Amino acid sequence: MDLVVIGLGYVGLPLVREACRAGLRAGGLDRDARVVAGLKAGMSHIDDVSAEEVERMLRAGFAPSLHEDVLDGARTVVICVPTPLSPEGGPDLTAVRGAAETVARHLEPGTLVVLESTTYPGTTEEVVRPILEKSGLVAGEEFHLAFSPERIDPGNPVYGVRNTPKIVGGLTPACASAASAFYGKFVDQVVEAKGTREAEMAKLLENTYRHVNIALVNEMAVFCNELGIDLWDAIDCAATKPFGFQAFRPGPGVGGHCIPIDPNYLSYKVRSLGYPFRFVELAQEINDRMPRYVAERAQQLLNREGRALKGARVLLLGVTYKADIADQRESPARPVARRLARLGADLSFHDPFVTSWDVDGAPVPPAGSDLAAALEASDLAIVLAGHAVYDAATLARHARLLFDTRGRTRNVQRDTVELL
Repeated sequence: MDLVVIGLGYVGLPLVREACRAGLRAGGLDRDARVVAGLKAGMSHIDDVSAEEVERMLRAGFAPSLHEDVLDGARTVVICVPTPLSPEGGPDLTAVRGAAETVARHLEPGTLVVLESTTYPGTTEEVVRPILEKSGLVAGEEFHLAFSPERIDPGNPVYGVRNTPKIVGGLTPACASAASAFYGKFVDQVVEAKGTREAEMAKLLENTYRHVNIALVNEMAVFCNELGIDLWDAIDCAATKPFGFQAFRPGPGVGGHCIPIDPNYLSYKVRSLGYPFRFVELAQEINDRMPRYVAERAQQLLNREGRALKGARVLLLGVTYKADIADQRESPARPVARRLARLGADLSFHDPFVTSWDVDGAPVPPAGSDLAAALEASDLAIVLAGHAVYDAATLARHARLLFDTRGRTRNVQRDTVELL
């Protein structure tokens, strides 16, 4: 194989697709039997890769496997495994360590090994390198080692693997050159960082920037509501400035793997130096409390209409973490639903990308495919994901009472519609 990717999820599978398009013969290793069986049958389990694309990948020689012998003879191995948070708040590197140990058993001289899984600065050199060197080969001398942060944005129709600049940081200059040459086969622009730590830090900087700015507008949304200020309009006005400003908008919380998870890796590393990373920890606190705030606002809206939240029919519109994809990772819809259920709301959900949904193991009933009927049957509808199907006209016309946390109806003037 020219390439074997370990972890065939939201990061690994698009990477394989681009490599296959460039004429590379690619294999994949994943421990989930259902994922591997599905891929072998030409089915995709992620939004950004279609079944038709999987079929083309298979015809190009793509070999998904449960067995580590797919690594034998691989010229390049890219590790794209999950790095969730541990109970202590730091990164759980169990999957990274396991992948590195697997690679070490099959490592050959001249192989390029790249870690793409997001983690704290120092992981490539301090954790992955010693495991790989159990093979008896020396990193930077007998095999190449690099870190290249993934920049996947699920559902983004404009930017993908090929046209998003690819950062690479090598253990040595030769490692960086090897990684650049590899990614240059199917990525338009490769950017070489000074080293692995700088590449690791770049990823955390990107997501911490977003995390902090989202927290800023989320906190502003709370006090702007009390001040009677339309924050959505203020943001739209500020966004007309052609320099020095980037628009971020509030929401019911933050979701996906990157924003609610990755900045904590940096905070974890900073705490190891003996002091807190206060910006990140404050941003985490603000964003974590937004689901509770959404539930409180929902309760206030119903009270205004002379209804109690307990026993009210509340329709949740969109339970994925972002618009127009099926990805539910860290979706703020779940903590919102949990809080509303505890307060006695009678919940249902509508989402064109999700057929069944549960909160803490308890199923939430779907409202059916007829959005207008579902809106009319509910005492309160709450927009939690800004899917395109939730157009302002439909929501305003059919909802008896609407709480819009995603700004879909920000140009609607109606007493029954309220923005976050």
